[in-house]
Parts: sequence; structure tokens; C-alpha cells
Amino acid sequence: MTTLEWLPVSEDWLDRLRAVEAAGVAGFGELAGLARERLDFIRTDRLDRVAARVLAGESGGGVDAVRVAVLGSSTLSHLAGAIRVGGLRRGVRIEVHQGEYGQYVQDLLGPDAGLAAFRPRFVLIALDAAHVTAGLRVGEDDAAVMEGLFARLSACWRAAMGLGATVIQQAVLPVAVPLLGQNEGLLAGSGAGFIGRFNARLREEARAAGVIVLAIDEEAARLGVGALHDVVMWHRAKQEIAPRAAPFYGDIVARLVAAGVGKSAKCLVLDLDNTLWGGVIGDDGMEGIVLGQGSAEGEAFVAVQAYAKGLAARGVALAVCSKNDDAVARAVFEQHPEMVLRVGDIACFVANWRDKAANIREIAARLRLGVDALVFLDDNPAERALVRRELPEVRVVEVPEEPALVPGVLAASGHFESVAVTGEDFARAGQYAANVAREAMAGDGSDMAGYLASLQMRLVWRGFDRVGLARIAQLINKTNQFNLTTIRYAEDEVAGMIGAAGVCGLQFRLVDLFGDNGMIGVVILRDEGGGVWGIDSWLMSCRVLGRQVEAAMLGVVVAVARGRGAMRLRGRFVASGRNDMVRDHYARLGFAAAGDGFELALDGFVAADVPMTIEEG
Repeated sequence: MTTLEWLPVSEDWLDRLRAVEAAGVAGFGELAGLARERLDFIRTDRLDRVAARVLAGESGGGVDAVRVAVLGSSTLSHLAGAIRVGGLRRGVRIEVHQGEYGQYVQDLLGPDAGLAAFRPRFVLIALDAAHVTAGLRVGEDDAAVMEGLFARLSACWRAAMGLGATVIQQAVLPVAVPLLGQNEGLLAGSGAGFIGRFNARLREEARAAGVIVLAIDEEAARLGVGALHDVVMWHRAKQEIAPRAAPFYGDIVARLVAAGVGKSAKCLVLDLDNTLWGGVIGDDGMEGIVLGQGSAEGEAFVAVQAYAKGLAARGVALAVCSKNDDAVARAVFEQHPEMVLRVGDIACFVANWRDKAANIREIAARLRLGVDALVFLDDNPAERALVRRELPEVRVVEVPEEPALVPGVLAASGHFESVAVTGEDFARAGQYAANVAREAMAGDGSDMAGYLASLQMRLVWRGFDRVGLARIAQLINKTNQFNLTTIRYAEDEVAGMIGAAGVCGLQFRLVDLFGDNGMIGVVILRDEGGGVWGIDSWLMSCRVLGRQVEAAMLGVVVAVARGRGAMRLRGRFVASGRNDMVRDHYARLGFAAAGDGFELALDGFVAADVPMTIEEG
């Protein structure tokens, strides 16, 4: 998969790049489209150079940059361009600060003004195997070497976090040659055995410290060390990651960065015929499709469904987009004994004879997601090409002809990468399905007021706490559309707000007839002095739009602010290119325009009558 096999190959790619190169201008989306192709090292490098010229200047293509510092013990300079191109592919404009060769400790623990001035959002630390195993002696106990390495790493992590950065620590690539053989772990001081133990401990230490792991060792286990490492290039240039593997490496780094800033996909859109089963249900009938025990192909399609069901269990919404008769398509889910997926697993089921681009737009609207949050899986190359052309923001995966390979390709695409798992993640797929059911209920209702009352909503709020810490940070970093300022805070920064003077963080949940929607909103207030409290951040999940939750949240915010001595609230709208839907948010809630923001006097404020109960808990 180091060849990025989930991406397409276009014959006109070079012509498109040359056109951008000649014009010297391009939108970020056009550059991202060029990056969403199967590129080798040469083409990746060329695209990076063109993008650097096009995105030069303050505007940067209208997309804010995410700053990533790359520090390590070996030669890493050949990877920077691939990381930037990987960012383009993931919809993120990455700026890279390249540390000096082998100077990661000095960069972080010494007076490196350049790194501090760069203000990295992420710090990637990549240690090579030779560096990690340098203190070993064959046959001698290696415990002291291990402790020394982690003492140094812990100090580096703390220093990076002190810069306000999230740390990405690369696991060690297992390139050491075994001395004992299959039972290498029995030999004290063995480099190969030590690397395995180091990587196992790294995961424990990283989890405790809030550090993200770049699992290059697991990638090597899947792909083979030789796919990533060239021992000749190591000796000649101290490049542990071979240049040919740079596009892949850049992509796996970029997907972690994208996940860290909320750019992971949220929904897998599935075709049916020859994608979830073999054959065409409308022609072959229930008994004629290939699925389940009795054939290798049938079992492979079961594996595809099982993988999709696993994604749903961890919080990814599933949708169906099929050219089929709706009743015929649903019957397979309801009646076929070998189906792993059932109708209840599907958050949005669309089967008709319209074009799939139109249906995908409908799916996004019904799930209240941007189309860029959708991944499309379809065996038909014509349908994939149509969606790529009509909806370039949708992440379309190249599907191999052999169904047994599909789960691996989908996993390798990294579209559902996550850097944290919260309890609410496991409930999210069901929340999407429940939201579609609410919309259907709204369509059947005679009036909106009656519909909202029938939902039996409860808005439950409380201040920031450590129980909700991971989800608060996740919501802050993932919410793009209903987000007034799009200020991002790392988990440790959110933790610093708990109980802090002059700042007040509020978290909100919404429960209704269909279940618990989970945490759906966050508001951060800051004391600006003189009886004024500023709304630093106000963000909300789009799943609950249209239910007057904003007005209910304001009632809570005012009550809390009054309790802190506030006489006025001040809010701002900062355009991000994706949050235009909340441009009039404060005006709709009764705030008056004031300077470059909005203000609300609290002395005469009366909370709106909303169709829900509000409780602290």
C-alpha cells in the first residue's frame, strides 16, 4: 500500500499540473484534487514545489495553515514535501518546520528561538533504530538504556507541550537485524528485541501523557520493512525512510494531523450490488446473489460487511447509496440470512434511480454533514468517476476487483483515522440514525412547535470537568460549521481551564425521545473586566440544528455569567470559510452590533421560552 492504491491514476494528471504551474494560480481545492492521485516520490516533490509557489503569501489559498515541526535523529528533509502534499490530500494546508539533523533534544530543550517563533500546532519526533539502540551491549541488561530513553523523551514531550503543541511520537522502525533468530526476545542487549519492547512501552507512556503515536512499526508489519526502508540509503544518507516511501510516510503523518484538527471522515457511503454482495439483486433475486458460506467470494463480501459494521461500532455512520428499487434493496437487509449488516445499522438508506452524486448530496443533508465528511465505496468505476467530478470534496476510494481486498484498502486509505476514542464515539452512529428518524418525524408532523414538543428534549449542562475532557477537546477541534470563532484548544489547554480564574467552560448534552445525542455544544467565557464577559468560543453539533438549542444554551450562559458578576456579554464572529451559517447567530439571539462584534446587556434579559427542559447535571 506504499503506492497509495486507494487513490486513482489519471492520464491527464501531468497536463493539469502543468496548467497550474503555467498559470501560477489555483484554488486550494484544485491543488487538493491533484494530491488525491496515486503519486510517486518525483510527482509528489513536483506538486509540492508548485503548491509552495501558488500558496505563497498571506492568503495561502484562503486556508489557514497547520504548523508541524518535524524533529528527529536522522535525515528527514526528504519527507517534508510529502507531508505537505499529504496535507493537501486531506484538506489541510501544512507548514513544516524542519529541525536540524539529529538535534531534536537541543531543538526542544535548548533555546531554539526558531521553533518557538514557528508556534507549532504539532511536533513530530522521529527516532531511528540506530539512535535508539546505540547504548546496548549484547548479553548485558538493557533496562538502564530503556529508562534513559524514556526520561529524555518525556522531557521532550513536556517541552513541546509547553509550546502549545500536540506531540506525535513515531514508533521505531524495526530494522535491526536479529542475532538470535525467531526468539530474539531471549537475548539481552539485542537491538531487534529491544525495539519491540521499546515500542510496546511507548504506547503505554504515550497514552498516559496524551501523546499521539505514529505506528510506523505496525505499517512495517503489514507492508514489510523493505517497503519503507532501504539499507543502502540509510548508510549513504542516513535516511531511515526510503525516498520511494516518502509519499506514503507523508500521508500517514498528514492523516494524523488531519484527525487532530477534526478533518476525519464521519460517514461511509456504501453501494450494494457487487459491493456488499456479489451479483445484482434486481436481476438475480435473493437466492441468486453471492453472499456468505459456500464460496470464497461470498465469504469475502461478508468480510466487507463485517468491517463496515466494525466502523459503525466505533462511531462511523453508514449510509446506502444504490441504484435500486428501495423495497427490493431493503429486503436483502431484512431477509437474507447471511447479511451482517441490517437496516438498523444504516443511518441513511437511499435506493432509487437518480444519479449517485445527487443522492450523496441528499445523504449529507439528511445526516447534517458536509460532503467532505463522506467516504464513497462503489465497485463501479463510472460511478466513482461521476462522484469525483460532481463532488470533488467526497473521498472516493478505488475499489479492487477482488472483494477480499476491500477492507484492507479501505483501512489503508486512512479516511477514518482517529487520535482519541471517547465513550460517545461508540454511540455516534446510532445518533446519526436517530437524527434521520427525527427528521422523518418532523416531515410527518402538522406543525414545528408540536414536533419539537413531541421530542421531549432535555438540555443538560455543567462546567468543564475531567470526565468530559476528551470529548470537549474533540468537539472543539472537529466542529467547523457551527463554530463562531473556530479557535482550537488541545486537551491539556482545556484541562487548564477547569477551575481557572477568569474563564468558564460549559458543556451541553441533549437527550430526547430517540435517545442521548451526547455532548452537542461547548461555550467558553472569559472575564474581560468591567463587568464584561467575552464569548471566546461557541460551537454546536449540526445534528441538533432547528430545535432552538441555541436559545436554550444562551439562557444557561447568561445565568452563569450573571453568577460571575457579568453585566454584559460580548461575542464575535470570525469567518473561517466553513462557518458562514452562523454569521447572524448573535443577531438572531438579540445581541446588538458593537464595534467588530456583538453585545448583550444582561439587566433586561429574559430567557426564551424553549421546547425543552434545562437542567444542570
